[in-house]
Amino acid sequence: MIRRDSLISLVRNAINESPVVALLGARQIGKTTLAKQFIAEWTEDVHYFDMEDAADRMAMNNPKQVLEGLTGLIVIDEVQVVPHIFTALRPLCDRNPLPSRFCLLGSVSPEIIKGISESLAGRIQFVQVTGLTLDEVGISRQDDLWLKGTFPRSFLASSLRASLTWRRNFIRTHVERDIHALGIHVSSEILRRFWSMLAHYHGQGWNAEELGRSLGVSGKDCPTLS
Repeated sequence: MIRRDSLISLVRNAINESPVVALLGARQIGKTTLAKQFIAEWTEDVHYFDMEDAADRMAMNNPKQVLEGLTGLIVIDEVQVVPHIFTALRPLCDRNPLPSRFCLLGSVSPEIIKGISESLAGRIQFVQVTGLTLDEVGISRQDDLWLKGTFPRSFLASSLRASLTWRRNFIRTHVERDIHALGIHVSSEILRRFWSMLAHYHGQGWNAEELGRSLGVSGKDCPTLS
């Protein structure tokens, strides 16, 4: 496990300033690990709910009843699974004095954006959880960071082969499930081809016509970069 002190500091400052802090980032980027590292230094009560756990998810059918009596830090992981929770959090965040603070973990999704904009505006701060950085892993491991990538599980894999296998499986899951969850209804095969083409164009000029021909669509239907 790699300790991410700079991000922990951001979470600490945000939770001291606002009733809600949201840790947002890609799936498997290390949000849960970061939250647990922060929890380890929290001196008050901690209540952890994982919305991928059936029992915790069922409990959140009535979030006000579950959360209202809790004090300290309340962590809700995979919060995008229960979008109705944002409405329940609003009155809980407006209590004075404030008996608890909330740490929400989730991947960016339409449900999170809608829930925050409608219910938690002005009550929440965001911490964007990105991949591992050279400062975090140390200069001695820069080659590993370059070859294995910045996702923690890929970087910490026992070998380059294991890292490559992890990345291939991650891409498959992302293309076949996560992107569709954003409301983008394109076949997985087209998305995979588009993904590969974007990687090929990295660091080059954008040529919509060429990309469109490769995908079998008109260049005018390919977005331009502003």
